[in-house]
Amino acid sequence: MKLFGTDGVRGKAGDFLDAITVLKLAKAAGIYFRKHSTTKKILVGKDTRRSGYMIENALVSGLTAVGYDVIQIGPMPTPAIAYLTESMRCDAGIMISASHNPFEDNGIKFFDNHGDKLSIAAEEEIEKIFSDVELMTNEQVTGKEIGSSKRIDDVIGRYIVSIKSSFPKDLTLKGLRIVLDCANGAAYKVGPTILEELGADVITINNKPNGFNINDNCGAMHPETVAKLVKEYRADIGLALDGDADRLVVVDENGEIVDGDKLIGALCAYLKNENLLEGNGCVATVMSNKALEDYLASHKIKLLRSNVGDKYVLEVMKEKSINFGGEQSGHIIFSDVAKTGDGLASALQVLALIIKSGKKASEVLNPFELYPQILHNMKVSEKIPLNEIKGLDELLKPLRDKGLRDLIRYSGTENKIRLLLEGKNKKDVEDGIQTLISFFKKAL
Repeated sequence: MKLFGTDGVRGKAGDFLDAITVLKLAKAAGIYFRKHSTTKKILVGKDTRRSGYMIENALVSGLTAVGYDVIQIGPMPTPAIAYLTESMRCDAGIMISASHNPFEDNGIKFFDNHGDKLSIAAEEEIEKIFSDVELMTNEQVTGKEIGSSKRIDDVIGRYIVSIKSSFPKDLTLKGLRIVLDCANGAAYKVGPTILEELGADVITINNKPNGFNINDNCGAMHPETVAKLVKEYRADIGLALDGDADRLVVVDENGEIVDGDKLIGALCAYLKNENLLEGNGCVATVMSNKALEDYLASHKIKLLRSNVGDKYVLEVMKEKSINFGGEQSGHIIFSDVAKTGDGLASALQVLALIIKSGKKASEVLNPFELYPQILHNMKVSEKIPLNEIKGLDELLKPLRDKGLRDLIRYSGTENKIRLLLEGKNKKDVEDGIQTLISFFKKAL
């Protein structure tokens, strides 16, 4: 059974992700983590979805059935689970969340004892254990070996201190007016607390979760709400998080949504100026605009690209000893501060950049213009491997000779091919994408 996607296990709660499946998955994960166990403890957190109760209880049942003691900490951001797993010396951490998805969905993200997301090999091994009925039966424990569970409510302070310590000690947010959208999600408590304790005047919205309103026309997926209020309250900046607070979208003082690639570029240049950029590089995904690459090159910073997904960004960061990277969607990783994308940690770095520059957000966070880019999705009858399609290389060569960047890939879940083309000249991009569309209509 295929369980894991690009970011853990995710699906409709009560359907694909029902209580029995979760219990079995918890047992399989527990058996896997037990191989390298040092503490027999696993940390479990969640966002604010109603289905989190069902999934949390199923996880606890499965984990205790194979001998694990479970620490439940309630609603907390995904990056907090990564941090606390390592800080509290647990064998693993589990976050119950479907991130930016609507409340009907839910998901399960696993972290190892270092607070890192699991490798594909580890996920495959858990799936293999999940499907091995005999192993799953034999590895259950009895008597005194059955695990226990307890709920702890005071760990929120550890995470708050950790994030606040990433903000330069010689700076304060006093005098800044910030609109913060918590998406009725996991950061509804920690988000306002961190900004207020650092001195900001915070106008907090969507911080009253009811189990069903997470990401509902709010947060990072709907930053237009923050944009409107920034202008209305004459705020200096707007910050929108998603349901599990691992993503950040920024709105400047004019109510303009800051492009994710521009945000990455501005932050990367800032880190270099502060002598905080390791490896003199930045990692973004194949989706990032080439204008980002050229902007960083003008600062003598190299851009490396990964597959889509913050876990893949982090893999390249580790491989190349680079401490900064991100996705244009708002997953930004400062690995000196957090083990995964952290919306609040990213927000503090953005605010530090603005304060140190002495300029407005609209000036600081708009360091370059994006190149024209067109993304076209096409239905296909079959997914022929790209390297087996005759004439494709010959078609792409003249496009690349014009300085255009192409990205061609099949959808992982649908019978579609995704065609992306970008370049400095808009007409070249428009003509080029039509050439690609015509070619693939015949080839596929």
